[in-house]
Amino acid sequence: MWCLGALTLSIPKGLLPFGVLLLLTTALVPVRVAAGARRLGMPAAAVAAAVALAVGVPLVSSWMLGLEPGEVKSLDRLLVLPWTMAWAYVLAPSSEWLWRGSLCGLAVAAVLAVLQVADGAGRASGWGNAIVFADVVLLLTVLAVFCRPPGRWRWAVCGLVLGTLAILLSGTRGTWPGLLMLLAVLVLGSGWRSRRSRLLLLGATVAGVAALVTAVPGMSERPRLQELQRDIERIDHGDHDSSAGARLERLRVAGRAFLEHPWTGVGFAHFDRAMERLPECRRTPAPERCHLGHAHNDLAEWAATMGLPGALALLALYGVPLALFVRLWWRAPRPPNPRGTALAGAVFVAAFASCGLTQSMFAHQTTTSFYAAVTGLLLGMAMREAATRAQHRQA
Repeated sequence: MWCLGALTLSIPKGLLPFGVLLLLTTALVPVRVAAGARRLGMPAAAVAAAVALAVGVPLVSSWMLGLEPGEVKSLDRLLVLPWTMAWAYVLAPSSEWLWRGSLCGLAVAAVLAVLQVADGAGRASGWGNAIVFADVVLLLTVLAVFCRPPGRWRWAVCGLVLGTLAILLSGTRGTWPGLLMLLAVLVLGSGWRSRRSRLLLLGATVAGVAALVTAVPGMSERPRLQELQRDIERIDHGDHDSSAGARLERLRVAGRAFLEHPWTGVGFAHFDRAMERLPECRRTPAPERCHLGHAHNDLAEWAATMGLPGALALLALYGVPLALFVRLWWRAPRPPNPRGTALAGAVFVAAFASCGLTQSMFAHQTTTSFYAAVTGLLLGMAMREAATRAQHRQA
């Protein structure tokens, strides 16, 4: 539990220690884990069905079109989701270890970001992709804020500050909606004073972050912020050969591909086949934006490459865990300040989906594995807590 939060961004291949320990601990009690999956009943069956759909639809799509399945090796990591769900339900680990690990991971991520930018890097990226780095930082921040034990809100604020710093230094704009959502749930869901006071606090927090970006020396001159301004000006003049312009162009291409092939798409992990229909992408050499590999939007990617079945598979992959988390949170006694495994899971899935608005999250092994592992763990722990409360009521 600690390794998952602490090491994912701290070392190269940071998910490997968690995977090895998960395998070893499961091998010690395989019968108990299998029995736990049966006791979970319909929730486990619904999660397993969503995962089977998310893995099966790409394989069927590739087979029907006679294409290589491509990046399905990333999606097979989703099989960890029902596994960790049963594991957490049976072994009942404390979410405090996930919280401690997340705080450690955020501290290391912030230090890495500062060192990389101070060394002249345009964007902090940890050990890999800057966008993936920022996305995982946001998800670790969710865990650091909502998995906190009672009375540890100061540490949660520390984690929020570290996460925000690392995200700003990464220059990734796609995490900002998720960060704003996290702040909204944290502030508006608290029992602090009146609702009006909480709204004022949320506004002051957002204004403070905006002031940090625009007023602190070096922040307002970050290359990514200047690039966004230039991209908007180029789009206004009909030039889409820019970061923001390429994203808008890919959304239009994805829409056309879905309308032309609503049941099969153009083939899983073959979004570039849709891009090749653009006149600019048939030139030699083609612009770089013609060979990015995916649509930079989860729903557009799955709908364009796998048609309606792909879109439904994605919605199930997000919707089934989110519905279970919301149901568990609604039925559980709620503390005056927003925290707990069910709420953490709901915000985690929603934050991951918000990152998917500007990135193909399941095209990367790190984000796919992290989503599967954490979602499964939080579901298992929340279900165990619900079962324990039910036993106490019967007693």
